[in-house]
Amino acid sequence: MAKKSSSSKLLLLHKLYSAMLSLLFHPHRSSPTTTTPPPPPPPPSSPPPVVHHGAVPPSSMLTSTGDHQQTATTLVVDVDSTLLLRSSSGDVVVNLFPYFMLVALEAGGFLRGMVLLLLYPFIRLMTHTAAVRAMSAVTFIGLRSGARFRAGRAVLPKWLMEDLAAEAFDAVRSAAAGGRRVVCVTAMPRVMVESFIREYLLGMVEDVVVVAPEMKVVWGFYAGFMEEDGRDDQHEKVVMATEREEKEKPAAVVGFAGSSEFLKHPLARCCKEIFMVSSDQKLKWRPLSRDKYPKPIIFHDGRLAFLPTATNTTTMFTWLPFGIFLGAARLAVALTVPYKYSTPILAATGMSWRLKNNHRPPLPAGGRGQLFVCNHRTLIDPVYVSVALDRQVRAVSYSLSRLSELISPIGRTVRLTRDRDSDGAKMARLLDAGDLVVVCPEGTTCREPYLLRFSPLFAELSDDVVPVAIAVETSMFYATTAGGFKCFDPLYYMVNPRMCYTVQFLDKVDTSPVRTRVAPSTDMANLVQRKMGEALGYGCTMLTRKDKYLMLAGNDGVVRTTGDDKSAAVGGIRKNK
Repeated sequence: MAKKSSSSKLLLLHKLYSAMLSLLFHPHRSSPTTTTPPPPPPPPSSPPPVVHHGAVPPSSMLTSTGDHQQTATTLVVDVDSTLLLRSSSGDVVVNLFPYFMLVALEAGGFLRGMVLLLLYPFIRLMTHTAAVRAMSAVTFIGLRSGARFRAGRAVLPKWLMEDLAAEAFDAVRSAAAGGRRVVCVTAMPRVMVESFIREYLLGMVEDVVVVAPEMKVVWGFYAGFMEEDGRDDQHEKVVMATEREEKEKPAAVVGFAGSSEFLKHPLARCCKEIFMVSSDQKLKWRPLSRDKYPKPIIFHDGRLAFLPTATNTTTMFTWLPFGIFLGAARLAVALTVPYKYSTPILAATGMSWRLKNNHRPPLPAGGRGQLFVCNHRTLIDPVYVSVALDRQVRAVSYSLSRLSELISPIGRTVRLTRDRDSDGAKMARLLDAGDLVVVCPEGTTCREPYLLRFSPLFAELSDDVVPVAIAVETSMFYATTAGGFKCFDPLYYMVNPRMCYTVQFLDKVDTSPVRTRVAPSTDMANLVQRKMGEALGYGCTMLTRKDKYLMLAGNDGVVRTTGDDKSAAVGGIRKNK
């Protein structure tokens, strides 16, 4: 038995030794148990796209040049790496971080913005997809969702339009003008970019598709993570449609991108050709000028007056403790020190103002007072009119918080009720008492270089009015808001590192024809608006307070409007003549 056991062991060792020699000298010999070879890999459904580096799609591909030529029926454009100038840096985190920070600060507050800033160094180490998902999680988790996300509709379009490359926009506009479908691809969540693309970038184009990830919503709040690509039904429809077009017509789908990350996108496989612009090429591109915007940016919201890059955001958080202290000191000086002495003190702290053309109108020595009509930039417009005149004025306002009244250095303001007869009687009594009355007929503030429709009531109160053109410059925060707490508006202005008010008194306008019923008050109001727009270089519109709040806040404002406001025409810009 022992001999049999030893012989079986020797036989097993012999077989193992033979197998090792066979593998060593014959590595490609097939196994004797393999009966059929493995099936060959399936052929690709379509050849890979032709990538043109350092080029933009030629106009002949994007516009109709005749039936005999092959033209593109769909342009797939990567918004992040192509349309935005910041993408010339080539780093997706650097490119998109300011827009996520805008949402974090404006929708979530300073604490959320600080958390996103502290995580920024770690996010920089992540891959493209992981970085976008991480920024989305920090930015959106816990925010209330809605059909109309306010930050994406009221805040982001201004900054995205200012970052829009003119050369890339011309290519997209050529495709849209030629009747082509435009598919916009972005890594940012849909709620951040859809309003910008549909309302401003391609507002006049019917056939436009936005392919962007969706944020998961649980019980009306954003959960902080994105839906999987396979769950996006619209994404699948676009893929199927573009694949069908590519099969039916050669060169039907053309891609336009500025980063190799686009080649990993599912829509890239649908493209026959992809035009890839380089970072060096984008450095020569210029931002789209304001006069070429498809739709003018007249209304926008948010407190930040700067694009919050990582460096800018760090500077803001470093400044805030000192700025709060400085703002309190400025407010104390403004409330306690006379204009003659407070003006140079405040100017030394960065809170300056100037009188343009060094012209002050003659003030009435007695009898009836004077009516000053100014455009509305912030709640403290009447304060600087008073400073420029070196006289106390009476300001009338449609809505003002109690806090703003308490910290006003010109005394108590007069509240209007939007009842035409009642408001007219109040202002008439002030003028009869010899007061200098400041009124802002726009009824609400406007940040951009435009003037809203002037309510004509002021033209019926006096035989002459003094138009006052006002411009404001701030460096960090806006002193107005449509969806936030209005009581903090003057405080945000005081916290700015530097700011400047420019006051310009125009020649008196004779409004006696209105009082004698020779001319309608609306024509006189439009005349004053036009003169003020020419002095400031601003465009005149027929938009009203109601239009602003419907767009930015989804309501018509805190104070209910009356029939007089509703009678105004709603539309675009009325050019100065």
